[in-house]
Amino acid sequence: MLLALDTSTSWISLALFDGTSLRYEATWESQLHHTVELAPALERVFNQTGVSPQELTGLAVAQGPGSFTSLRIGMALAKGMALALNIPVVSLPSLDVIAGAQPLDERPMVAVLHAGRRRLACGNYRVEGDAWVAQGEPVVMDAKELVKTIEAPTLICGELSAEVRAIIGRRWKNAIIVPPEHCLRRAGYLAALGWARLEAGDADDPVGLAPIYLSTADPIPG
Repeated sequence: MLLALDTSTSWISLALFDGTSLRYEATWESQLHHTVELAPALERVFNQTGVSPQELTGLAVAQGPGSFTSLRIGMALAKGMALALNIPVVSLPSLDVIAGAQPLDERPMVAVLHAGRRRLACGNYRVEGDAWVAQGEPVVMDAKELVKTIEAPTLICGELSAEVRAIIGRRWKNAIIVPPEHCLRRAGYLAALGWARLEAGDADDPVGLAPIYLSTADPIPG
């Protein structure tokens, strides 16, 4: 039984996965009240499923990019549980979780999430084999800068405010914005990715787990 948790941004998502079925999933916008909401939410996972923490065989945690404080809260909880329960843990890029929720497509894709200061953390993806694969490291830019990089039909998915959707939508011939229901960062996808990693014996050292932070002070060229 694997517990997945994602606290990358103001959105929190938890999931419980047994390798065959998604036993539990909850995703909500906490308005950055992570320290108050995360522990009770985790207790609900176990109470509503009847699964005890001792039945967990692994953990998966989103490692960012995202909010500095939010990421630290989720990462600290995952590390503490892994050490206390003596179970393996894997960390996965938050943008990979967004990408993993999208149907395969021959067109390139950009996955985004909020990076603060009206900026976006952006990751480029292409389908390789049967999965979306990141093309290089994520970068930080605002919506207007992102639009300038879109020169061919490209899928855009992730945390997109109404303002950002309007800006990107101006490049309507090339920017194909994914519907909102496919843009939610769900821990169920994180759980599936984490399960595959653990099945391959590819666990992380819980002591060395560290979030991915991206500076939002200045634009980072793509």
